[in-house]
Amino acid sequence: MKKNDVSGVNVLAHSLNPEMKVLSESEKKKVLDHYGVSEGQLPRVLLTDPLVVTLKASVGNVIKMQRNDGTGEYVAYRIVVEK
Repeated sequence: MKKNDVSGVNVLAHSLNPEMKVLSESEKKKVLDHYGVSEGQLPRVLLTDPLVVTLKASVGNVIKMQRNDGTGEYVAYRIVVEK
């Protein structure tokens, strides 16, 4: 397997990865409106990231990440960028 080849590996199945999903356009708009931010103000994740590849996300998609660390649930959002 090549260094950047994630085919055949489900990186989402790892126990330390948070629950993730690609937001619909309407969900994306609600999040941006709720927090009063633009797409350019969201943290970025590269299109080549193994998690993005596994989720089949594309440039401009927003990924919602939910993590529960035992003390509470945390939600974060990342926008997919090419570079």
